[in-house]
Amino acid sequence: MTSDTIQTSRLRTHYVESGPEDGIPVVLLHGNLSTGRFYEHLFDGAPERYRLIAPDMRCFGDSEPLPLDPSRGLADWADDTQALIEALGIERPVHLAGWATGGAAIAAFALDREVASLTLIDPVSPYGYGGTHANGTPCFPDWAGTGGAAGAPEFVSRLANGDRSGEGAASPRTVLTTAYWSPDHQEDPERVEMLLTEVLKSVTGDDGYPGDSIASENWPGFAPGTRGILNALSGKHCNWTGIVDLDPKPPILWTHGSEDIVVADGSPWEVGTLGKLGAIPGCPGEDVFPPQPMVGQIRSVLQRYRDAGGRVEMEIFDGSGHFPPIDAAERWSAMFYAFLDSVE
Repeated sequence: MTSDTIQTSRLRTHYVESGPEDGIPVVLLHGNLSTGRFYEHLFDGAPERYRLIAPDMRCFGDSEPLPLDPSRGLADWADDTQALIEALGIERPVHLAGWATGGAAIAAFALDREVASLTLIDPVSPYGYGGTHANGTPCFPDWAGTGGAAGAPEFVSRLANGDRSGEGAASPRTVLTTAYWSPDHQEDPERVEMLLTEVLKSVTGDDGYPGDSIASENWPGFAPGTRGILNALSGKHCNWTGIVDLDPKPPILWTHGSEDIVVADGSPWEVGTLGKLGAIPGCPGEDVFPPQPMVGQIRSVLQRYRDAGGRVEMEIFDGSGHFPPIDAAERWSAMFYAFLDSVE
C-alpha cells in the first residue's frame, strides 16, 4: 500500500492505494467521519489484477479542507472523485464502492457518468437521512428535523477538541467502537487508535460536520441550513432514486449489517426515532413524523432497479454493524471480489 497526495482540478486530494498502476481501477469512498484508511486492511488480500484507490473526501482526512455545497447533495464528492480519476490518468470506467455517505456519493456519480459497477455498503437512504415517510415524502415541506442541527452537540464538541478518551456515550472513541462496527467485534487495539486518529481529522463547524441550520416552525424546531455535510445528507438535497432510470444499468452489490444502528429502520440516531422515544420532546406522532425506515427504503429502490432490468445482489450480514468490511472482513472481501470478478 502507498499513500500519496495529488492536486486535481478541484482540490488537493490525499489517497491510499495498492495494486498495479495498469490494474482494473476500483475506487472506494468512505463514509461520514472517516477516511480512506478505513479500507486499507482489505488491500493485502486483494486479487493482484485490481488497483484499489481510497481517497479522503473533502472535509475529512488529509485532503484539502474545502467546503462542499449542500444544495448539490453529494455531487461535490462525485465531482471530486471524477477529478481524482482524471488526475491519475484512468481512462476506463471504474468500479465504485461507497460506504454510508459514500454510497450516496457513488450513486450521484453514476447518475452522470458511466461506471463498471456500484457496491453500496450500508448506504444513506435514497431519500436522505431523516425526516421522511416510507415512500420518501418529507414529513414537513421544509425538511424539518434534518440537517446540521441533527448532530449531537456534545459529540461535536468532543470531536472538535480531539477527545481520545472513552468517557461517555458521546466520546468519539465510544462512537467508533460501538457504532462503526458491532460492539461484539474485537478490533486490533493499534488499529483502533489509528482509526480514531483518522476520525479526529474531520473538519468541524458550519463548513464541515455537522453544518449550520435554520429555525423552523415545524417540530423539532430546525431545518437544513446551507453549509456542511449533514445538510448535504438531508433529503432536501440528497436523493439517489434516479438510478432506477439509468441506461445502461451498472451491476449493483448492496451489503448491509443487520446490527447497523446508523443506517437502520428506526435508527436511534435519527430524529423520528428520538421523538418516538421521548428523547426530543413534543413529537407530533408517528403519523406526522415517523422513524425513518431506511433499510426498507433502500431495498425498495433497489428492487425497482432490478424490476427495470438492472442486476442487483443484496446481502445482509448477520451480526455486523455499520461497516461489515471491518467486522466481517474475510466474508465481505470474498463477496466483494467475487462480485467484481463476475462483472469483469
